[in-house]
Amino acid sequence: LQVPRAPSQPAAGSESRRFANKHSKKALKASLTLGILLGMFFVAWLPFFVTNVTQAVCGCVPAGFFDVLTWLGYCNSTMNPIIYPLFMRDFKRAMGKYLPCCRRSGEPRPSAISLSMRNSNSGPRAATSLKNVL
Repeated sequence: LQVPRAPSQPAAGSESRRFANKHSKKALKASLTLGILLGMFFVAWLPFFVTNVTQAVCGCVPAGFFDVLTWLGYCNSTMNPIIYPLFMRDFKRAMGKYLPCCRRSGEPRPSAISLSMRNSNSGPRAATSLKNVL
């Protein structure tokens, strides 16, 4: 038995495929970024926690080794500001907008008044639509 298919509109079909393809690329990139961040976190902190449990059970971990593993975990915190701008365009834009060292030469500097109004939840706001957010 064959089930008859309803005729589809080619413009709507290609539009929905393009929309799905765009969002699948965004989802893949977000998954990749999350995987890298979590991977770096586990590589940096898992040895520390395993050694910490071992130290609690047998007390056989040298203090110098424990310190090295602690600093490896601290290095993870220094890697995050490097990883975020590499993989997140919105983070990169925000950094370029507010940090003088990252701003392009043609971009104007935001005023202190506009920053305080934006951060205080007061003042006029542009209407936010789903299209602007995505």
